[in-house]
Amino acid sequence: MSSPEPYKIHVPDASIEKLKRRLEDTDYPDELEIDDQWRYGAPTSDVKRLAEHWRTGFDWRKTEAEINELPNYRKKVSVDGFGDIDLHFVWQKSEVEGAIPLLFSHGWPGSFLEVMKLLPLLKGDGDSPAFHIVAPSLPNFGFSQRITKPGFALEQYAQTCHRLMLDLGYPKYITQGGDWGFYITRTMGLLYPNAVLASHINMIRAHAPSFASQPALALQHALTPYSDAEKKGLERSEWFTSEGQAYRQLQATKPQTLSYAFASSPVALLAWIYEKLVDWTDGYPWTDDEILTWVSIYYFSTAGPNAHIRIYYEASHNPTAAVPSRERLSEWIGRVKLGLAHFPREITVVPRVWGKTLGNVVHESVNERGGHFAAWERPDVISKDLRDMFGKKGPLYNVVPGKSGY
Repeated sequence: MSSPEPYKIHVPDASIEKLKRRLEDTDYPDELEIDDQWRYGAPTSDVKRLAEHWRTGFDWRKTEAEINELPNYRKKVSVDGFGDIDLHFVWQKSEVEGAIPLLFSHGWPGSFLEVMKLLPLLKGDGDSPAFHIVAPSLPNFGFSQRITKPGFALEQYAQTCHRLMLDLGYPKYITQGGDWGFYITRTMGLLYPNAVLASHINMIRAHAPSFASQPALALQHALTPYSDAEKKGLERSEWFTSEGQAYRQLQATKPQTLSYAFASSPVALLAWIYEKLVDWTDGYPWTDDEILTWVSIYYFSTAGPNAHIRIYYEASHNPTAAVPSRERLSEWIGRVKLGLAHFPREITVVPRVWGKTLGNVVHESVNERGGHFAAWERPDVISKDLRDMFGKKGPLYNVVPGKSGY
């Protein structure tokens, strides 16, 4: 087992100069003469502005220095069938006795940066619990290793995160995640129920309860009308199904064909991600520098600018006995205590009773604002949920034995 080592991100000057050359040489598409360009995708005016700022105004070196102020580490983690994988992760170790180990898993098109706003909110004090926070760049993302062998799917991502926690000295821990973080942390709970004692999720993928599997919940569902907010949530889910998931179908079926665009054109990558940052949030006031920071993490990724989309294909094409499909993770997983955070502009928004089909729900928050990138948009909610779940008056107080870590 290799020891974790402090790590500093450093993108070579040549890579930055190459980016600027490619931005300068970009040809842009035409677009229709209409007021609402967003119906067709990311507007050319927005993308041109962002690309020009990326080329002439955005200071990656300043951004890089700010990211390097985080407690960044690297270590090799052994994954069955794939050997040792070089993993980058943020690791904020608490000095509070009995702090709770927390594995934070990002999704797409997010990154380890999503944890940044949570770090100061989860240090704890005399009245609220403290957490040891571990937030990896998932393999194929950020500054972790690219996987060149096929078949690295949900079980492998789950094993990577689980073994990282074990290697850091956390045999029992909790998890938090949305997007792929939902699927990865759910897989961790399914595979390692003695280690994953509780999980908090903010993208709730669930179905209506059935009388065959959960009769009490099904009866409640049948007798209780949906609230206005829940009806709007189902409309949001329908929008995503009919208008918002073409990216997923492409990434899950022919990722290599799409990869040529990302490998050759930084503007293609920018437009692809920018669209999601706007469509999937609840009017979040993105600054140009924020957007370009998120996109730059992908463009300058150790794994390259296109490896990230392969998770969609691998997760869809590698069934196993434990995880025969992603749908298994939207079903009951009994031993992991659950906290749910409902947000009105998530990409899928389900009625509360649907969420209860996922497992033993011990805490819920229903929020009037917020979307898909909850840890970034509403760190106040995510941190409060965790404090409420694991604080002295919470349902899971002392559920995880505290350890000082590595």
